[in-house]
Amino acid sequence: MARQTTGPAALALAALVARRFYLDQRSKVEIAEELGHSRFKIARLLEMARDSGLVRIEIGHPGLIDVDLAAQMLDRFGLTHAVVVDTEDEHAESLRRHLGQVAAELVAEIIEPDDVFGVAWSRSVGAMAKALPRVSSVPIVQLTGAIAMPGDDHSSIDIVRDVARAVDGPAFVFYAPFTVPDASTAQVLRQQDDVARAFARLSSVTKAVVGLGLWAPGQSTLYDTANEADRAALDELGVCGELSGVFLSADGEPVQAALTDRMIGIDAQQMKAIPDVIAIAYGTAKAPAARAALRSGLISGLVTHKSLARALLESA
Repeated sequence: MARQTTGPAALALAALVARRFYLDQRSKVEIAEELGHSRFKIARLLEMARDSGLVRIEIGHPGLIDVDLAAQMLDRFGLTHAVVVDTEDEHAESLRRHLGQVAAELVAEIIEPDDVFGVAWSRSVGAMAKALPRVSSVPIVQLTGAIAMPGDDHSSIDIVRDVARAVDGPAFVFYAPFTVPDASTAQVLRQQDDVARAFARLSSVTKAVVGLGLWAPGQSTLYDTANEADRAALDELGVCGELSGVFLSADGEPVQAALTDRMIGIDAQQMKAIPDVIAIAYGTAKAPAARAALRSGLISGLVTHKSLARALLESA
């Protein structure tokens, strides 16, 4: 009668081999020499350990991050950075807080001493700024003006200064609204010393963090503060979403509009010139805008959460 290769002795040997290989980081040749078996038998025992369930290989992380979804996002969309928060929560405020925390951790990880860091106004970027730990001392450049919102305790300058305190670097900030009533006023504001000084640094920005909005009620601060004529004009132009004021069509093409000429902030060409732009996106309703951003070529990284990541992967 043939011996059972999956009996207790074989299982015990397979467990020992698996322990040496996976936990002790020993090579198959080293294990074979230690145990007096051929390396081919060691390979068969490792295969048996996996097939029998004795060894289970999981890609996971015991914290806030869903590393498997993040890896899929990196692979599917060709991103440099992808962070997916492991939460089913869809409450905007708590999502902003969670994503801000992990975005801060990402920034702290990737910022190098020779970087110039660009920061745009958005509520999610504000959450990141509050959570940012001490990192390398680098210059900080404000990318956009501010939008005054009821109950909002962070202006663009507050955000930039929060970041500057964390990195202990020079801050190129300016006092200006994000949008103004006419293009001539915007042109005058862009020529003011502090605005011009910050915009002169845009070409040196190497890493930046921006917010993402869907062009719909309650999904974009710019949409909610725009007048009806601007909303209608942008709808007519096929605007799907915006990256801190850079308007995008559903296929990711930048859209120039009359409102663009009345904004104090980075434009699509300037954003595209930044080597590493990370967008923070939350809320599954924003999936069309996130798809547009991924298609645009303007972003190299995305910080998001499980349900939105799944929606993006399922529609890719």
